[in-house]
Amino acid sequence: MKASKTAALSVFSNSFIVILKLVIGIVTGSVAIISEAIHSSLDLMASMIAFFSVQIANRPADEKHAYGHGKVENISGTIETILIFVAGIWIIYECIQKILHPEPIQLPFLGIIIMLIGASLNFIVSRRVKRIAEETKSVAMQSNAFHLLTDVFTSLGVAISLALVTVTGWTILDPIIGIALAIYIMKEALEMWKVSFSPLLDERLSEEEEDKIRKIIESYRDQYIEYHDFRTRRSGAEEHVDFHLIVPSNISIGIAHRLCDKIEADIKKVLYKPQILIHIEPEDEQKGDVT
Repeated sequence: MKASKTAALSVFSNSFIVILKLVIGIVTGSVAIISEAIHSSLDLMASMIAFFSVQIANRPADEKHAYGHGKVENISGTIETILIFVAGIWIIYECIQKILHPEPIQLPFLGIIIMLIGASLNFIVSRRVKRIAEETKSVAMQSNAFHLLTDVFTSLGVAISLALVTVTGWTILDPIIGIALAIYIMKEALEMWKVSFSPLLDERLSEEEEDKIRKIIESYRDQYIEYHDFRTRRSGAEEHVDFHLIVPSNISIGIAHRLCDKIEADIKKVLYKPQILIHIEPEDEQKGDVT
């Protein structure tokens, strides 16, 4: 519920900022402001994607999706990073056109004020989105928070460029700073791509998370023989953990089951939304080293 409300908040704030920047960009004739409007419009699209993906990802498992809908968030995050990269290319194109065909900037102070308003609003919203993303482990919300934060930096950059143009009269500074900002957001998009896309390939959990899980399993070492085929992966906000647990042949199924329940309960304390599968094997059927 928190994630949905926060995603909706980012949609409304981005809508307001896009309209504001687009109008002021046209009035002032600043390619940097218009580029920012384009960037913010993609942020708006990303916020909408995040909003709907969070709704879908929170749906419980069903007949067609037995493992839930968590990866919808990873798909969403991947799409959002692609949008950022596309925005960077578009901004660079517009800035090059401005260098080749320079035009004077009208009412630069108005542009500066709007950029500062946009940066302030996005900073406040991005802080809230980031906090909720950390609480809910939402990949889509993390990508959305990143979108908003890059908008803060690029808006401040445009405000600085307009101030420099006003002081120096060098209109070429406007598109040059626009290009620099575009390169920056494209670089950051590539970093975010790694976070969003990797779980789609069932990449394992972090080393720190796996160490926590192993320590919990090994804390019950006196009640089982060994464990093996230890695997982990992430799906949206969910962490999937499965392994084989070899138990003494003389214990009952009930005792083995209670042992698994204890291990699962402890793992759930250190992960956000774990899905755990433990396969029990009797000692006389398989033996091996702990892996």
